[in-house]
Amino acid sequence: MTPPTASSGPSFVQQLFDLSGKLAVVVGGTGVLGQALARGLAQAGATVVVAGRSAQRGQQCVDQIRSLGAAAHFAPVDVTSRGSIEQLLAASLEHGPRVDVLINGAGVNSASSYFDIADDDWNRVLQSNLTAVHWGCQIFGRHMVEQGGGAIVNIASVTAHRPLSRVFAYSASKAAVVNLTQNVARELAPHGVRVNALCPGFFPAEQNRKILDAQRTQAIMSQTPMARFGEPDELIGATLLLVSPRAGSFITGTCLYVDGGFTAMRF
Repeated sequence: MTPPTASSGPSFVQQLFDLSGKLAVVVGGTGVLGQALARGLAQAGATVVVAGRSAQRGQQCVDQIRSLGAAAHFAPVDVTSRGSIEQLLAASLEHGPRVDVLINGAGVNSASSYFDIADDDWNRVLQSNLTAVHWGCQIFGRHMVEQGGGAIVNIASVTAHRPLSRVFAYSASKAAVVNLTQNVARELAPHGVRVNALCPGFFPAEQNRKILDAQRTQAIMSQTPMARFGEPDELIGATLLLVSPRAGSFITGTCLYVDGGFTAMRF
């Protein structure tokens, strides 16, 4: 697809982020951040498959999207199972001829000091945060290559680049996600598939609530120039930029920070 130019007329900006006719799958779509991304993709015109473990939360998100006049469906997925992700692709194709957008947004955390991380916790975090992303990229990426194009966004984290105590496994997994994103982007670019990472700062996601006590929150805010947490909807614009075949047509292999300035701090 040839991207529009500024000379295309008054509809240029509207065209940039229009996802009409696209099918988007949001893995981890039942979480706080995933639901926000699902709503944003739907409001941009995409038919959205909200994928996650909780059918109740998934259907609530679907109902909310439908109340906005957009199209959405729930599909169950267990990201610790390759077969389940393969089934998700098949289920998604019941709602359109091809998947155009994949958001790899499932994730878990384990808050413990380094010497106290149990092997089971380490493996659980890497399985959900890294191996699942690899499977999603491989399974949906192959489909996108066969279909002649698509866009994948892997949800990483600012902790991939900045040390933060008591989230060692999580940080290691997210750093690996960034590296995996770059490698997969290089592999799939010749086939018209773009792969990018979104690195949120500190948002009110489930895994953050478990580790952020008052002291830790104060420390993080002291290193965040905007001095507040992000709101889930503040991830939508960045996501639309990365998945839009027009606005993001020359963006691949990058990591986009949405962190209130956290990664800009050095002291």
